[in-house]
Amino acid sequence: MSGYLRSLNPRLPRSVQILQLGGLANAIGNGLVLPFAFIYLHNVRGFSLGLAGLILGTNAAVSLIAGPLSGPLVDRFGGKRMLAVALGFLMLGFGGYAFVESPWHGFLASAITGIGNGLFWPAQSTLIAGLTPPERRPAAFAMQRVVMNLGIGIGGLAGGFLAATSFRILFLADALTFVAYAGVLLAFVPEPRPLRRRAGEQAGTYRDVLRHRVFMGFMALNAAFIAAGIAQIELIAPYGKNEAGLGERWIGGIFAVNTLVIVLAQLPIARLAEGRRRMGVLAVMGVTWAASWLLVPVAGLWLAGFAAFAVIALAVAVFGIGECLHGAVQAPLVADLADHRLLGRYMAMSAFSWQVGFTIGPPVGGLLLSISPTGLWIFSAAVCLVAGAGALVLERALPPNVRLTPVGHRAEPDAPGPIAAPVRAR
Repeated sequence: MSGYLRSLNPRLPRSVQILQLGGLANAIGNGLVLPFAFIYLHNVRGFSLGLAGLILGTNAAVSLIAGPLSGPLVDRFGGKRMLAVALGFLMLGFGGYAFVESPWHGFLASAITGIGNGLFWPAQSTLIAGLTPPERRPAAFAMQRVVMNLGIGIGGLAGGFLAATSFRILFLADALTFVAYAGVLLAFVPEPRPLRRRAGEQAGTYRDVLRHRVFMGFMALNAAFIAAGIAQIELIAPYGKNEAGLGERWIGGIFAVNTLVIVLAQLPIARLAEGRRRMGVLAVMGVTWAASWLLVPVAGLWLAGFAAFAVIALAVAVFGIGECLHGAVQAPLVADLADHRLLGRYMAMSAFSWQVGFTIGPPVGGLLLSISPTGLWIFSAAVCLVAGAGALVLERALPPNVRLTPVGHRAEPDAPGPIAAPVRAR
């Protein structure tokens, strides 16, 4: 048992460990406000439900634009600098919510936050990929997902107590976590050394990324998985309340189960995925997500009370296992497919595929939920299965040397090193 536990050590470079520590503080801050932002705008500031939704939706809309624009900036100025800029925008945006008095204040704070979110994910992902040896990237991105979920879980619990005192404190505390992350980043995390261009090699543009057909196929696949999978988690709450008769405490417990599964299972699953076919892992994930979504309507159609809670909790636990499979494959494969000159653009396009999924998934899911609460989960399960089959088809086009997840080896204590050379396929 002790040997197995030691094998779960991700063995990341010290700089990446420090970066993840800052990310934990950041995730705790996000957890403070995410469950309460809608309540704050509607119940405390008195905005209508529709207006509050538009304010919060501005964040996603601006992120959808800012994300791709951030790619060239990351490639030019580096992941560290742009991550610091992103944290500055996030500090101003979330801190600004504390002083919202009228709707335009809310829209402004949400737009500033959206710029920060659009910059954040490409910059952080590029920095992690550049600081981590290729064989340790699956573990690094797995740890990123563990840290994010653990922080949001801790923040959500703490936010419930702080909200009882003052919602303004929630947002100011969140702003301080961005300051803490920026301090750790600037003081202790180096900028990775990029590979020098070969003689006569051009700088590259987004056109090169868009012409990379295998990569763009993978991005389309990822958007489908996000839209039919992770984006539909948001609809568990209204389904559980309206169709299964669950109260808020039961629903909160369901989301806690999902978070706990990811925190406990992500690193073991990342280790289990080593040496295995990446597209095969995604296909298994599609089946896992389909099975979990088909469990959900069982609670709404035939169960009530604790039995309904138990079935939906089981569904989100199974879904969490699928999320861990996704975390072991998606971001590391993006880094391995990327052209080293354009890593920031590749990571920006990866973040864009997530945003597309989150833009499509909730509205379509909400419409289906209003038409047929059971049909929503059957349709989502079918999309997950089709996307899983698509992963197996895409596997044939992948370069042979990226089809398997690398088997990790012990990394140097601190090895920022150059970004790995690209593996290209058209």
